[in-house]
Amino acid sequence: MNFSPLTLRRIENFKNNKRGLYSTYIFLSMFLVSIFADFIANDKPLFVFYDKKILFPIIESIPETFFGGEFETEADYKDPFVIELINKNGFFIMPLIEYSYETINYDLNVPSPSPPTLENILGTDDQGRDVLSRLIYGFRISVFFGLILTILSTIIGVAIGGIQGYFGGKIDLFGQRIIEVWSGLPVLYLLIIISSFVEPSFWILLLIMLLFSWMALEGVVRAEFLRARNFEYVKAAKALGVSDWKIMMRHVLPNAMVATLTLLPFILSGSIATLTSLDFLGFGLPPGSPSLGEMVAQGKANLQAPWLGLSAFITLSLQLSLLVFIGEAVRDAFDPRKVK
Repeated sequence: MNFSPLTLRRIENFKNNKRGLYSTYIFLSMFLVSIFADFIANDKPLFVFYDKKILFPIIESIPETFFGGEFETEADYKDPFVIELINKNGFFIMPLIEYSYETINYDLNVPSPSPPTLENILGTDDQGRDVLSRLIYGFRISVFFGLILTILSTIIGVAIGGIQGYFGGKIDLFGQRIIEVWSGLPVLYLLIIISSFVEPSFWILLLIMLLFSWMALEGVVRAEFLRARNFEYVKAAKALGVSDWKIMMRHVLPNAMVATLTLLPFILSGSIATLTSLDFLGFGLPPGSPSLGEMVAQGKANLQAPWLGLSAFITLSLQLSLLVFIGEAVRDAFDPRKVK
C-alpha cells in the first residue's frame, strides 16, 4: 500500500512518541487477551475428547447424560462425578483460568472474599467469584462499550457539527440553542430516573450515554466547518456547480477530521471512566455483570480485602493511562508544526 508523504510523516511522528507507541502495543495486547477471555478464563473445557468424538463445550451446550450422567442439564465440568465419567472414555483440557466471571468457588477454606491463592491468583470477591477472570471480562466490556460509544458519538457529532458549520445562519443558530438546552440536562439524574422503571442493560445504557456524548465533538467539527467553508477551493467548487453534500464530504470533512481524530482516544477514555463511575454508583450494568466499577465498589465495601480494590484500581488506572498516552501520540502525529 502506497501512502502519501503527509501520511508517512504522521506515522513517523506517532512512532517518535515512544511512550505512546509502547502504550499502543500494551493496550492492543491487553485488548486481544480480553477478546479471547472465553478461552482463557472459563469453567468449561476448551475441548472434550469423549468416545472418539471431539466436543467444544464453550461453543455448544452438552448435557450431563451425554457422558452417562443422570441429569439433562448442562454438565458441570468441575463436579468430581462428571470428571470421573469423562475420564473413563476420554479426556478434556481446561482453560488457563478454570473460572468464568460468574463461577462461584464452593471449595474455599476461608469465608469470601478470600485472599489470593494458587487457584485464585487475585483472590475472590464477596460472592466467591474469581477476581482475575472478572477483571479480564470487565476490561473487555468496558473497552467494547467505549469503542461503540465513541464511534456512534463521532458519527452523530460530525454530522450535526458539519451541517451547522457549513450552512450556518438560522440552522446554526437554531442548532446551538437546542444544544445549549440539551447539554444542561443532568445526565446522572436521568439515569437514576430511567433505572427506576427500566432495568439497565448494556444497550440501554449505551443509548442513554449516546444522547449526550455526541456533543463532545460537535463544537470542534462545527468550528472547523465554519473556518473551511470560506476557503478559496470551497468557493471554487460552489462556482463550478458541485453539490453541497459532495463539497462537505470530499473537501471540508477531511480537514475537519484532523482535529476530530486527535480527540478520539480521550473520548474513549472518558466513556470508559463514565461507565465505571455509573457501575460504582450502582446505576450501570445489571448486577452480576463483570465490571471494573463494581469491583471498585466491592473494594470500598470490603476494606479488609485490599486485593479487591487494588486489582480494580491498577487495571483501571493502567487502562486509562495507556489511552491518554495513545491520545498524546495521535495528537503529535497530526500536529502540523512537527515536520521532520
